[in-house]
Amino acid sequence: MCVSAVYALPVAGLPTHHSHPFDRLLVAQAQVEDLTLAAVDPLMQRYHGLYTMV
Repeated sequence: MCVSAVYALPVAGLPTHHSHPFDRLLVAQAQVEDLTLAAVDPLMQRYHGLYTMV
């Protein structure tokens, strides 16, 4: 995963459903790239529209 300002800056605007910085970066990248995030972490489901439970 390439970490750039394109993905890092939107992290500041995310709700604080999840406190782990890397997970928040994954959420921001999924939003920027219009991706579905697949994860086993139930906290991720709080970010509506981009979470799929694996």
